[in-house]
Amino acid sequence: MANRLAHERSPYLLQHADNPVDWWPWSDAAFAYAREVDKPIFLSIGYSTCHWCHVMAHESFEDPTIAAVLNRDFVPIKLDREERPDVDRVYMTFVQATTGAGGWPMSVFLTPDLKPFFGGTYFPPTTRWGRPGFIDLLQQLAAGWTSEREKLVESAEEVVARLREVTGADQAATDRAPVARRDAVDVAVEQFSQTFDGRYGGFGGAPKFPRPSELFCLLRAFALTGDPRARQMATETLHAMALGGMRDHVGGGFHRYSVDAQWRVPHFEKMLYDQAQLVIAYLEAAQVTGDPFYAAVAEDTLEYVRRDLTSDEGGFYSAEDADSVPPGEAGDDRGGSGHAGGANGHGHAREGAFYVWTTAELDALLGDDAPVVRRRFGVEDGGNALADPQGEFRGQNLFYVAQEIDDIAKRLERPVEDVMAALTRARQTLFTAREKRPRPHLDDKVLAGWNGLMIAAFARAARVLADSTRRAAWLEAAEKAAGFAKDRLWDESRQRLRRRYREGDAAIDGFCEDYAYLTWGLLELFQATGATRWLEWAETLAERQSEQFYDERDGGWFATSGDDPSVLFRLKEDYDGAEPSAASVTVANLILLGRLTGSSAWTEQAGRSLERYGPGIGQAARVMPFMVGNVACWNARSAQVVVGGGEAKADARRALEREVARHYLPFAAVILRGPDAGLATALPWLEAMAGRDGAPAAYVCADFVCREPVTEPVALATQIEDVSAPRRII
Repeated sequence: MANRLAHERSPYLLQHADNPVDWWPWSDAAFAYAREVDKPIFLSIGYSTCHWCHVMAHESFEDPTIAAVLNRDFVPIKLDREERPDVDRVYMTFVQATTGAGGWPMSVFLTPDLKPFFGGTYFPPTTRWGRPGFIDLLQQLAAGWTSEREKLVESAEEVVARLREVTGADQAATDRAPVARRDAVDVAVEQFSQTFDGRYGGFGGAPKFPRPSELFCLLRAFALTGDPRARQMATETLHAMALGGMRDHVGGGFHRYSVDAQWRVPHFEKMLYDQAQLVIAYLEAAQVTGDPFYAAVAEDTLEYVRRDLTSDEGGFYSAEDADSVPPGEAGDDRGGSGHAGGANGHGHAREGAFYVWTTAELDALLGDDAPVVRRRFGVEDGGNALADPQGEFRGQNLFYVAQEIDDIAKRLERPVEDVMAALTRARQTLFTAREKRPRPHLDDKVLAGWNGLMIAAFARAARVLADSTRRAAWLEAAEKAAGFAKDRLWDESRQRLRRRYREGDAAIDGFCEDYAYLTWGLLELFQATGATRWLEWAETLAERQSEQFYDERDGGWFATSGDDPSVLFRLKEDYDGAEPSAASVTVANLILLGRLTGSSAWTEQAGRSLERYGPGIGQAARVMPFMVGNVACWNARSAQVVVGGGEAKADARRALEREVARHYLPFAAVILRGPDAGLATALPWLEAMAGRDGAPAAYVCADFVCREPVTEPVALATQIEDVSAPRRII
């Protein structure tokens, strides 16, 4: 019999709707019930594509014996961290503070008034691996609640008070400090150089995560200072990731992270926010280096998102699971979303099953092309997994680029063109074969913030890859998603953004990150199209964000509005992790809005936020790299580059757009101005920036002081290089 979660929209909660655990969703009704029965709360937090969440669900939450103990002694609550990052953030802070580590599934025990007194992450059903058994833990905590309740409640009160203090929720305003100068960026580069892996790329050892905020920081550091180390660390890391197993060489896109230091063995989950940020990072690397390799990786990733993560309505889905049922073990070719393991339940889901290959499969599918694929992707008869923590890859091959095409041609004595053709054929053959396998579970909820990141990626690609035949499709994808967000996630009457949409239902008031990320996407879309409506909505979102989340006393941005009393305290999150912090993205948005509109209000608010970190922020570059990138932007020359007019002369206009796209301009506002008549009203400084004598013209400005308009790419290049600091180094 289904529990209360059967009525929820979250894919994660629905995965647990058939558990024997008497789950409640996070709700006032659950809290009232806990107070009524005077039992502690067991809060389980995860998300639908979380591998270890699946493991704990199968081992413990599907076990009737464990469920009986949970139901008898606790009020069990399930929460989707992707729907409610505000709640997750509070209890993750507690778990990290009390255990020194964190992650998902997160398991936290609360008093009926929601104060935590014990927490951890994954617990096995019985004691093993040095971890206490879950059923033993439940029994001990239930006994403690009965015999030492006063002590537990007192401890919870003390912990919450301490967390309020150390997180700044109750602190007085800090003294204002000057915004860091250029030398802070130099310090940041030095910080990265100390942990850079010169052999394999990335920073530190295993596991290695694709943390685009670090790469953005380094690329902006290079643009500001010209330090070649910054460019080298960023581009070598991107190159290594693209050749490694973390990239899906058959279907495109990137997996979550690499379990080894060589980028060989991924955790196979695919997240929308990774695809979006990595696309932008690869596009910037393409501009910085002039190497089309990086652009090709970006294009491949965008096509994966268009194909597999885009709804018919235009919104972008959240993720695909790491786990799926291996071919031959399922009774259904496509899998489904109901099973906690991420497949249809007709077999045991295993990590990466959708993506890996045996040599027998490859030989049967590819025939004469198999030797090429074997060499290209490091295929071995016994399997090629460099690391196999769970023993799931025995005899399986995980594709990574092991040999260059020229080397393969020499060793097989085949022309280079023949080898390339074989790889193209093989990729299509393998893709077609793979589509017949049970698919990983798709988390089909649409999140406002993550959609903003993806809109930014599609719009940036349309602007940067001006010659691509897919440019129109990318713009269409970005505009359709932005329109979806406006129609489905924006509450016009309340002037509020909703965070989540699924199956016709928009719910949960947006958090600071939703406003920040979506504003970023709209600003990128405006720069790619010149359509006033996207700029106007971006400004509206920025204004509503400021009203709800800006700290007038101390500067900076709270993650939550403070309207929900079930969230124990408001946090300011500065850490740029898998996703950049809302504060970092907001400061970037405000700087750009200032450079687009000339409004000092946006710029002053950005500066006030940067003052919170002071001149020493460079020392914290590994913690807040995106914010350090903002420091680089703050210290760079304000520039505007506009291409306008000449719509009837498409080739001439495209030549100017191509020249702008060739340059890496992270500190400039770029506008590809179209026929939108309202733009001059929205941005009066653009009024005179049209074509010249029927031909398109480009305008390069510094601090809104513009040079003579030019109509030829060579002249445009000279002006762009003049306002860029330093000059590009190729």
